[in-house]
Amino acid sequence: MVPFVVVLKISFAEALIARPPYSSLIEWSSDGAFQLKLHFANYAFLLEDRLYLAAYLSSIKVAFFSTLIALLIAYPMAYYIARSPSKRRNILLMLVILPFWTSFLLRVYAWMGILKTNGILNNVLMWLGITSEPIVMMQTAFAVYVGIVYTYLPFMILPLFSTLVKLDTTLLEASSDLGASPTSSFFRITLPLSMNGIIAGSMLVFIPVIGEFVIPALLGGPDTLMIGKVLWNEFFRNRDWPVASAVAIVMLVLLLVPIMLLRHAQNASAQAEARA
Repeated sequence: MVPFVVVLKISFAEALIARPPYSSLIEWSSDGAFQLKLHFANYAFLLEDRLYLAAYLSSIKVAFFSTLIALLIAYPMAYYIARSPSKRRNILLMLVILPFWTSFLLRVYAWMGILKTNGILNNVLMWLGITSEPIVMMQTAFAVYVGIVYTYLPFMILPLFSTLVKLDTTLLEASSDLGASPTSSFFRITLPLSMNGIIAGSMLVFIPVIGEFVIPALLGGPDTLMIGKVLWNEFFRNRDWPVASAVAIVMLVLLLVPIMLLRHAQNASAQAEARA
C-alpha cells in the first residue's frame, strides 16, 4: 500500500520545475497552522484530453484480446499436461517455466530477430514458397500480440494446470456411462470445474498487460498507443509527475473495481452452493 499512497499523494499535487517536481500538499504558516491543498486539476485534465481515453481503451482492447488468445492456446496445453503421466508431466512443466530462466528483454529481442523483414520467419516463408517477398510484421499490432501472448502464456498455463490436475476423472467416466459425448462432457463438467483456473489465469495476464510498456515499445510501431507508454512519457519526458500519478490511479481504479465485483460474485456463488 505504501507505493499506492505515495502515487495517490502526488496525483493531488501541482507540477513544479524543482526537485521533487511537484508541490507539497501540506503548507505550514508562521503561526503553526497548516493548509491542505488538493489539486483536482490533474484528474480534470484527463477528461479534457482525449489522448488518455484513447490510451485506456487501446490498452483494454490489447489486454482483452491477448488474454483471450492466451487462454485459447493455454487451455489445451494445460489439459494435456494435467492428463500426462507423472514423469512426462514434470518435464512439460519444466519446459513451460524454462523461458523464465532467460532475461525478459532477451526474449523480446529474439522475437525482433524472428519477425523482422529479413528475419527467420520471412526467410522460412519465402523458402517454402508461401510468399514471394518479405511480409512486414515488425512494428505492427501483430508483433505486439505475438510478444505479449508468448511472454504471458506461462501465467495462463500454470493456474489452469493446477485446476485441471485436481479434476476428478470419475466424473468424466460417469458422464460417459450415462451416454454423454466427450464434447458434451467437456462443456458440462470439465469447463465449469476449471473456471477458477480460467479466472485466475486471465487476471494474471490481463492486469499486467494493460500497463505493458516494453513489448509495445520494441515490437509495436509509433502508432501503438498504450497507457504504459503514456505513463513513461509523462514521468520522464514531460516531467509531469502529478498528471502521470493521476493516470496511474485511474488505471488502478479501472482494474480494481471489476476485480472486486468479480470476487464478490464468486463468493456469493460459493455461499449459495454451500447452502444448497
